Amino acid sequence: MGDKGAGNHSDVTDFILVGFRVHPELHILFFLLFLLVYGMVLFGNISMMTIIVTDSQLNTPMYFFLGNLSFIDLSYSTVIAPKAMVNFLSEKKTVSFVGCAAQLFFFAFFIVTEGFVLAAMAYDRFIAICNPLLYSVHMSRRLCTQLVAGSYLCGWLSSILQVSTTFSVSFCASRVIDHFYCDSYQIEKISCSNLSVNKMVSLSLAAFIILPTIVVIVVSYMYIGTTVLKIPSSEGRRKAFSTCSSHLGVVSLLYGTVSFVYLTPPSNPELRKVASVFYILVTPMLNPLIYSLRNKDVKQALGKILWKKKALY
Repeated sequence: MGDKGAGNHSDVTDFILVGFRVHPELHILFFLLFLLVYGMVLFGNISMMTIIVTDSQLNTPMYFFLGNLSFIDLSYSTVIAPKAMVNFLSEKKTVSFVGCAAQLFFFAFFIVTEGFVLAAMAYDRFIAICNPLLYSVHMSRRLCTQLVAGSYLCGWLSSILQVSTTFSVSFCASRVIDHFYCDSYQIEKISCSNLSVNKMVSLSLAAFIILPTIVVIVVSYMYIGTTVLKIPSSEGRRKAFSTCSSHLGVVSLLYGTVSFVYLTPPSNPELRKVASVFYILVTPMLNPLIYSLRNKDVKQALGKILWKKKALY
């Protein structure tokens, strides 16, 4: 029972990443687009981390979480984008077995960690708006560090589980992964094994890892919405809501694009690939813009840095 064909995972030394099924002449265009967007991801998130580290006024829980969010965005884009760009210009388009497992591990690690960090940020906004007088007591440096450390731990545990189950299967004669990165769903499609354990692990991860983060975010915003509506003045409501609008935008962007990918029918793999580009590259590119354009503190900190550089010249 289990194996449906010849060939075991121990015999597989590499995989072929199909990428986008487009005319070969368009690969250069895709390379340039990925290069442009990835360059903006690097610039935006490194700039955000630099601003947060160098400005003492941003030494608050919200910016501590935001700095980690920028690092995570930068990291999971870096796990995928460089290899995808190399394959756009390569004839072979291969990735080693170990390289594929490592790519899936780190991508799962950072994407799950981001979900927990976003949940921690939602809790931070809940305390700031619903219980502002005790904010500094509740959101201590120790608690913030514990929340971030716990986020990374949950990301690490979930990625260990996902990678170990994904690569414990036997593979058929085909080594072709119909994606531009090592996606677990596409890897399992070329398996010859019974995938009931894999499906059970995926459902367990969704129930015990992903669902709690969504619940924390939704419940936090339900309380935030109730509190904001009780503020008598429209100016007060606007100011209260503006403190969490950036976070709400980032959450909507990430969960919206991820949901779209997994709700897209498997019969349309090219659409799934395009949607994947949004949460792998576009979302990490937009996150620093969302926080900087709608945040007075970040704008002021950036202005200070630019003024200092101008003064040096």
